[in-house]
Amino acid sequence: MLTLNARHESHALVAPFRIARGVKTAADVVVVEITDGQHTGLGEAVPYARYGETIESVLAQIEAITGGLTDRTLLQSALPAGAARNALDCALWDLEARQKGQSIFSNSHGLSFTTAMTVGIDTPDAMAREARKYCDYGLLKIKLDDEQVIERLTAVRSVAPNPKLIVDPNESWSIDLLRTLDSDLKRLGVDLLEQPLAADDDFALDSFDCSVPICADESFHTSDDLSDLKNRYDAVNIKLDKSGGLTQALAAKKDAEAMGFTIMVGCMVATSLAIIPAIMLADGAAFLDLDGPAWIKKDRDNGLIMQNGTLKLPSMPLWGGP
Repeated sequence: MLTLNARHESHALVAPFRIARGVKTAADVVVVEITDGQHTGLGEAVPYARYGETIESVLAQIEAITGGLTDRTLLQSALPAGAARNALDCALWDLEARQKGQSIFSNSHGLSFTTAMTVGIDTPDAMAREARKYCDYGLLKIKLDDEQVIERLTAVRSVAPNPKLIVDPNESWSIDLLRTLDSDLKRLGVDLLEQPLAADDDFALDSFDCSVPICADESFHTSDDLSDLKNRYDAVNIKLDKSGGLTQALAAKKDAEAMGFTIMVGCMVATSLAIIPAIMLADGAAFLDLDGPAWIKKDRDNGLIMQNGTLKLPSMPLWGGP
């Protein structure tokens, strides 16, 4: 007999996190514990305001669950893709590993993974100061809106000319603006452009040949979305909160790879408890954007080890058994 507990936690950030849709100063997460009386599995998820989710609505979904709690396969049909299913699914993965006494990451201990380090929206000078900290790292992600795009990117590139670059406008551009910026994105060495247009408007990409690869984020949640994206995007950003957990994320990754999409693995701003499961998606991914814990003022014990733009699992990670 399994028992379930779910709670809201708020984790202060080291600095305000600014994207095109707003600013946050804390990571508000939902944590799930599932126990069999001897072993306890943990999962963490971040409700997506973009899709109408709140802490209260996600907790209500979790507390109302009646089917699928003991079986990850059943869980996929018991709840829609989203934060509630993610927290439950990851907690079940963790519980299963602990029950078996085997680490999920037996092949990943000691490995390091390059992650993007995010520079939030600010003035060009302020973004340059932030980017300078990461000038020797492998990958940067630059948050933008539709203002001062070239000025901000030029400022970043002036202090960080070598890292690969992901640009993420979070749906804030129009197709006309994208056309105007296209040649400059190439000139400034942008390696990936993430969700420039609103998901409802991305049909405009059908007739646009961008100079840099474009990645679907808000337009992509699960495997069911892939067929509609093939002529619009070169890559897809897999996030556990969008897919509704690791089970669907692994399936979506396999399906996306089979269709020729480049894989990016992303995250929300959250603690290592939410990010560690995403390491399961790292193999074969071209881009990892898993710096969420770097924004947390005090991460959890046994969290990810982050150094110089790389991630490593500790000897006994807080998620994944045994």
